[in-house]
Amino acid sequence: MYSLRLNRIFIATLSLSKSRILPVSKAKDTKQFAITIEWFTSSDLSQIWKTTCLKLLIIFNPNAANGRSIKKLADIKAKFRSLGIAAEFMPTQYPGHGRELVASAGLSGFDGLVAAGGDGTMFETLNGLYKHSKAERIPLGLIPLGTGNAFAREFGEELLDWQKAIDLLHQGRTRKIDVGHVKAADESYYFLNILGMGFTVDAGQSAQKLKFLGNSAYTLATLWQVMKLKSYPLVMEVDTETIRCDNIFITISNSRYTGTHFLIAPDALIDDGLLDVTILKRLPRRRLLKLFPTIYSGRHIEYEEVSTRKASRIRIHSPEAMLLGPDGEFSGHSPAEVNCLQQDLTIFC
Repeated sequence: MYSLRLNRIFIATLSLSKSRILPVSKAKDTKQFAITIEWFTSSDLSQIWKTTCLKLLIIFNPNAANGRSIKKLADIKAKFRSLGIAAEFMPTQYPGHGRELVASAGLSGFDGLVAAGGDGTMFETLNGLYKHSKAERIPLGLIPLGTGNAFAREFGEELLDWQKAIDLLHQGRTRKIDVGHVKAADESYYFLNILGMGFTVDAGQSAQKLKFLGNSAYTLATLWQVMKLKSYPLVMEVDTETIRCDNIFITISNSRYTGTHFLIAPDALIDDGLLDVTILKRLPRRRLLKLFPTIYSGRHIEYEEVSTRKASRIRIHSPEAMLLGPDGEFSGHSPAEVNCLQQDLTIFC
């Protein structure tokens, strides 16, 4: 995956007491050069080689967090320079542009692809990456600059800080994770975080209008939708089980969080080959207001109106076409089939 850049080769000369690194021009003989090749193929030290030679393609959303991300751009570029990372920035100009930029980019000259923005930027970048063949796909990373940053929260507080996120990119550590694939009535796409229907989509659309409020946008949008509470009759096939019920919402989660701090799927794992289905059945408004605060801690799943499942394939049918909400975006309508692609993506983490 990583190409050898001869102008940066260093030669390791080893002794019993210590090792030192010399430029290639000072290597004295072929034996010493052979030691160098062995040094670079060792697992630990080859990782150092990778991180000192990283070349990254950055999809930067200047409108993330209601336009606040652009104020950080100069500092972000300076951080990359200080770490010796070659970063090529491609700013997005309109919704969907990130997907187009990645889909048309030549990825072979880069060691990684990075979404600099929020969950929506990550969604577009992911789907652009999946326009390339599996052999062409490079590791995907994230610089959290959005309002929610739900997927970044999956990896702890460290990845929620953009400076620490760049440090993680510099370390070059990667892992394999699952990816959700949606085949809706009118389009197909991939997601990393969550797919929602019903109340969660209604609240998400309201939150879009309140992003100027920052992290509180999702909480206020959710409370607003409680006042307008609606339910939706659905039929779902969850692997081999068929479920028929009147629902407030359904979420299909790859990771645990949605919005900002909502722990919607507390038992979700991003590499187990399964998606976590959370179903909230019809209930009175007062009961929902009591349940709502427990979503922050994940204790909502203890309510009798909430049921959960783990599955690798979910099919959803509704009397009328319903809008789907993947990763904070709004895309496609039911009926839909959702599949988990186990450990299909390499990410920086």
